[in-house]
Amino acid sequence: MNIRMKLAAVAAFAAALPAFAQIKINDNISVYGWTVGSYQYSSLKPTTGSTISTDSLNVDAGLLGATITPTKDVTATVSMYYRPSGGNAVPGGTNDASGVSPSGSEVTLLDAYVAYDCGNGLTATAGKFLSALGYESFYQVSDNMITLANQQFLAPIPGYHDGVKLDYAADKTTTVGIALVDSEYSKPGYNATEGDGELRHNAGFEAYATYTGVENLTLWAGVGYDTKGSFEPHSVYVLDFWASYTIDKSSTVAIEEIYKDGGNFALSKGSNWLVYYQYLFTDKLSSWFAFSGEDVSNVTIGKTTILGPRYWSASLAPAYAVTANLSVKFQYTYTKYSHTVLKDNNLIATEVVFKF
Repeated sequence: MNIRMKLAAVAAFAAALPAFAQIKINDNISVYGWTVGSYQYSSLKPTTGSTISTDSLNVDAGLLGATITPTKDVTATVSMYYRPSGGNAVPGGTNDASGVSPSGSEVTLLDAYVAYDCGNGLTATAGKFLSALGYESFYQVSDNMITLANQQFLAPIPGYHDGVKLDYAADKTTTVGIALVDSEYSKPGYNATEGDGELRHNAGFEAYATYTGVENLTLWAGVGYDTKGSFEPHSVYVLDFWASYTIDKSSTVAIEEIYKDGGNFALSKGSNWLVYYQYLFTDKLSSWFAFSGEDVSNVTIGKTTILGPRYWSASLAPAYAVTANLSVKFQYTYTKYSHTVLKDNNLIATEVVFKF
């Protein structure tokens, strides 16, 4: 999820950079932004009945942000995020049906935090910031594909929340971090961008470690915990591990395994996995290949057992960088379902990204 953690991936279209490209206003202020639009067509086949064909043409999301550095030790980051409400007609698409803010509005304050360099590799951050968990990026501009590989049922990766965190670079190869936040899972779904604003009835905790001591290899492990509270009927924890390896200057492979346990409730417990492979054909043309899946645990209520839904997906996503600021991406995904009313789905999509 956090693009600052995707250290080993290299892509002509969607390289995971240490930060977004920025336009310098003066010595203390820089701005950055992006917008993403896509056309998506889906052919969804249920277990009974006719195939459902849908399509959607959208401005999927946009972001405008600024970084302010009043001193060399202090950095403030603020951004406004747009995501259309009303949902996407395409299953597994990129829109959020309820908007991005608690009121369901389409524009929200996304980043709003201040970071202080304490020295000796320690950085303290307070405000509203993105969860560190997840290999795939929260930001569409930096994602490997147009759609996410493992967010259909469990949605195990948190979004934004309010709190404090500490990041410590022990040396050039090892970084660890901890966070106390208002909640790990404030709302259902990966696109939740607001915490519940309290610690007394519900609090979230995160910790992670990343290691780059082996050449071309990045290892990342993290854990999140959400206490039982006003939103969560049961305490929730999530374990996340991913690894990325740069094979050579043209190819990269990555794997991720996620486990989430939210108690004996429907769609609350299970695991996700993904395998990514990227190949750079030229400095402008690249492609990601993905194989992913999800296995939601069964739920037993009395003497009745409800089978948890499962799926696996295979995806191809070539991308072409028209300029440094303008890119085009295509995607085809086949998804096979079981233990649900869905049978399979074919998704075809194209996306245009502008960034600065």
